[in-house]
Amino acid sequence: MTVPYPLAWPEKIARSRATETGRFRQTLAGASKNVKDSLRLFSQDSGKKIETNSIVVSSNAHLTNMRPTDAGVSVWFVWDGMQICIPVDRYSTVEANLQAIHLIIEARRTELRHGTLALVRASFAGWQMALPAPGSVKRSWREVLGYSATAALSETAIKSAYKTAAKKTHPDQGGSHDAMAEVNRAHDEAMKELRA
Repeated sequence: MTVPYPLAWPEKIARSRATETGRFRQTLAGASKNVKDSLRLFSQDSGKKIETNSIVVSSNAHLTNMRPTDAGVSVWFVWDGMQICIPVDRYSTVEANLQAIHLIIEARRTELRHGTLALVRASFAGWQMALPAPGSVKRSWREVLGYSATAALSETAIKSAYKTAAKKTHPDQGGSHDAMAEVNRAHDEAMKELRA
């Protein structure tokens, strides 16, 4: 099952190597509303239902950290029986990536107005994704950071473990974006536990 947190990125789509500052002047709430409105309007325009309970906006943002290191966003939904995922991580903020997804959906609405339903289906065929494998096990933050289960929590020790793990998993050091995202998620979870 796709989850809102941490970011559920589709396996078949490569992550961006670098991010840029978006020129969007949109709040997170505004961008989120735009995506939901675009999905609703797209469903109406196409005459094909988007299952509302299937819509998942997935990112590394959460109430205690609205500015995660990995600002990627993926929007998962089922339209006309197709599991679709629109992922964007081009921009350095969650709201910019979410606004970009809104504009991508609006582009599909333009295809509907000037093309055909078959054209839109063909566009979405490339974004049709399988859901993550059921039972995919999420590793604990301690395991990801190599932090002993018996070690006492301290901000210094967590930061040290994070830096060590980040050096091994960073894409510039031969790691992957997914591995680095897992390390960032683990750091966020560790800091949340420390402050609890």
